[in-house]
Amino acid sequence: MSTAAVHPEHGPEDPCPEGIEVYARALREGGIDGQDASSVPCLLDTGLLRPDARDPARLEAVPPALVLHRMLRATTDRVARERRREQRLAEAFAPLLRIDGPGAAVAENPAIRVVSGTGPINKAISKAMAGTVRELLCVQPNVHYSDSRGAAAQVVAMDRDQALLDRGARIRTLYQHTQRHMPLVLARYEQLRGDVEARSLDEVTDRLIVADRTVAFIPAGRDGRVALEVRHPALVEFLAATFDRLWWQATPMYPQTVHRPSLNGITPRQRAIAGLLVEGHTDAVIADRLGMNIRTARVHIAKLAATLGSESRAQLGYLIGRSGILDREA
Repeated sequence: MSTAAVHPEHGPEDPCPEGIEVYARALREGGIDGQDASSVPCLLDTGLLRPDARDPARLEAVPPALVLHRMLRATTDRVARERRREQRLAEAFAPLLRIDGPGAAVAENPAIRVVSGTGPINKAISKAMAGTVRELLCVQPNVHYSDSRGAAAQVVAMDRDQALLDRGARIRTLYQHTQRHMPLVLARYEQLRGDVEARSLDEVTDRLIVADRTVAFIPAGRDGRVALEVRHPALVEFLAATFDRLWWQATPMYPQTVHRPSLNGITPRQRAIAGLLVEGHTDAVIADRLGMNIRTARVHIAKLAATLGSESRAQLGYLIGRSGILDREA
């Protein structure tokens, strides 16, 4: 059996150990006899060796820097081609993923289903709620409540929520503190009849809906136009448990309202801002985390600074720590 027959096959950008050993010898000796390289034919294929122009019977080593550059360039080109292929596939399948038909379903009850578009999302939620008989858990962050989209969504939600309450189920909803006095939110609880409760926190998770602890809906995009319908028992239970933990930390809002007290002139909202300030967050991040606009956040920061007697951002952090306001219960 010839040595060439047992030489392992490999790609041109993946030299074998035997080839590297012969190539290293050629580098040290300034070349190698062609017969000595016959057992590793890949050396010519990979471009590590080339015929010696001065002696046709010999092979000379190509400088390692040139070989490495060529191989890396080939790898980069191959990765770029794969990325272009991924992009073409994504573009080709994007409209197909939005088709809602019998042939589009992966399974009769998939564990996780992507729902795209405001209309299909509302339809999927309504379908899940139509079968809810025990409990609906909701987290409603402070988004879209002051625009036309929020008003339109509220109209759709009111009918299906009241239908659920009429079947004897209950609804528990978590809001951010900044929503406690929003007219659209208050109007909701003036109209609903049944076992409905609401509480609030400084910060909540992204939007979450859990129906009877068997199906959950969470956003899959920043604009709220893509959602995941989750039916995997472990994932749904995890989401419901997360809601429960937040619920017991939250301040009652409806039907009993608990007013959060101020301590030494520092309001609960200012204490929440103080906690984020000492963590080093910017005004924009603080506003986003607490569900308020940046102008309102800066007004609260200014009032907090005035109360504590701070004249600079750095001094404010020091005074917050010294005051002990973050060690007290709200």
